[in-house]
Amino acid sequence: MPPTNEALAVALENIAELLDAQGANPFRVRAYREAAQTLRNLGEPASVRLEREGIEGLRRLPNIGESISRSIEQLIHTGKINLLEQLRGETSPERVLATVPGIGPKLASRIHEQLGVETLAELEAAAYDGRLAQVEGIGRGRLRGVRDSLAGRLRRRPPPPHRLQPQPDTAQPAVEELLGLDREYRTQAQADRLPRIAPRRFNPTGQAWLPILHTERGANHYTVLYSNTARAHELGTTHDWVVIYRDDHDGAGQWTVVTAHFGALQGKRIVRGREQECAAYYTSATAA
Repeated sequence: MPPTNEALAVALENIAELLDAQGANPFRVRAYREAAQTLRNLGEPASVRLEREGIEGLRRLPNIGESISRSIEQLIHTGKINLLEQLRGETSPERVLATVPGIGPKLASRIHEQLGVETLAELEAAAYDGRLAQVEGIGRGRLRGVRDSLAGRLRRRPPPPHRLQPQPDTAQPAVEELLGLDREYRTQAQADRLPRIAPRRFNPTGQAWLPILHTERGANHYTVLYSNTARAHELGTTHDWVVIYRDDHDGAGQWTVVTAHFGALQGKRIVRGREQECAAYYTSATAA
């Protein structure tokens, strides 16, 4: 059964409490609490509204913008909210992706690291907009199998192609902004100025070792932390790979910043998947 409005509201309130405890902007905290109250006052199940009107129907509700509507959609379709798991330090995107027939643990890790995909809904989008087909190990047969499996599990028809297009570069934060966030996070983490959380994954002693930063750039709200994925632990890059999450009224997204180990950008920090923009940024910075 889909979660009730009360269950959805409680999840949003849990996000608000964690954001508050970790020193996030009070306006961001209040946004989740107000959205929770909106769900409690809604005269019909949010799941019914989502099924009837799509995510646009959620966005039209008071106090619910782009990011929170996506979180509600995730909880209704998958039983989890990405942001909540990130704040708790328990997110396991590889495990979620590996539940799809045809996607094993290694391929799930490759999809997550290459595309930034963390949920089944995001995997479905990537399966239709062309990104998943670019991942090594995804052939035509496997791609078709992933689409069929997700259509059954998410209990819906394949989304219209126009709703699955990747976010255009013009709508994404500039690489300069993302690299600035990466620099701020690593500087503060190294100076031990950030609150730390105890990840539930790869942390048998329960140590609070993972620094977390909540910050803003204009109207954009960001959460920044080191990658705690299986791949990062395997490669020993848990203190190199920095994951940046955006969640605010106008949008959401995820980007990973790493140190380049080859090519013209060797030794520099780059945003994975936006290497050409990073090269142009460093070139213009040098010229200036």
